Amino acid sequence: MLGWLFARGASKHRVEQMQARINPELWTQTLASHAFLARLNEDERDALRARTAWFLASKTMTGAAGQVLTDEIRLSIAVQACLPILYLDPGLYEGWSEVIVYPGGFLIPRSDMDEDGVVHEYVEEAAGEAWDGGPIVLSWEDASPGLARPAGFNVVIHEFAHKLDLQYGQADGMPSLHAHAGIRPRLWRGVLERSYDALLARLEEIEAAIPPDVDPESEEADHWYAQLPLDPYAATDEAEFFAVSSEAFFVHPEPLWRAMPEWYALLTQYYRQDPLGTGPALPR
Repeated sequence: MLGWLFARGASKHRVEQMQARINPELWTQTLASHAFLARLNEDERDALRARTAWFLASKTMTGAAGQVLTDEIRLSIAVQACLPILYLDPGLYEGWSEVIVYPGGFLIPRSDMDEDGVVHEYVEEAAGEAWDGGPIVLSWEDASPGLARPAGFNVVIHEFAHKLDLQYGQADGMPSLHAHAGIRPRLWRGVLERSYDALLARLEEIEAAIPPDVDPESEEADHWYAQLPLDPYAATDEAEFFAVSSEAFFVHPEPLWRAMPEWYALLTQYYRQDPLGTGPALPR
């Protein structure tokens, strides 16, 4: 079995030990089980393995509600989590130490204040949650490969994008740009706002086109929402827009690129990856 540390970041020796303990056959099977990893060349697969070893040596994974964590589960989650930081500083994932894995969706207490100032408390089922300064919580049913899901859906990448967003401030759709001299914060904010506003406008058009006899919350309405380049949840706020965009960027990028080329190009600069190969080679 793979070993785990509670440290913020494992030592080089510990990472090397972990990398040597990753079963080559299991590694190959894990890569093959995630179709969006097929674009990686041999050097990139090697780099991803090194990142994955760092992650496995640096974070603990805990099963909840009876979930038993096998090496297959741990490796699958770690590989997906490390794809966004393939060419970023892994220190962006420091400051917290645990991933909690439930068998399926889990319940989270929520509270919202309406326009009259009344607070409404309720319980919401979730597939993932990233706590500021705390763990990431995942549903294995939603994180596992092989099940039919909406195009572009990846709860692991989604929640780890939130961690990137939260690393040096609040979740607002703007991760740290300290290591990206070519991306000015004003540029990021401008492209983010224009792209987000364009999604909101398109969502309004689609909702207006849904016939009155169709419940917008029903599966029958999916035909209309499928015209969006991103899951409608991206319209919640700019933090969710960044997270949903990130999962689509890595898993099903073409609709995002076609609808929001400026935003897609900015994400290629930030992640230093171009899943579609639309531009010149990116600096690592």
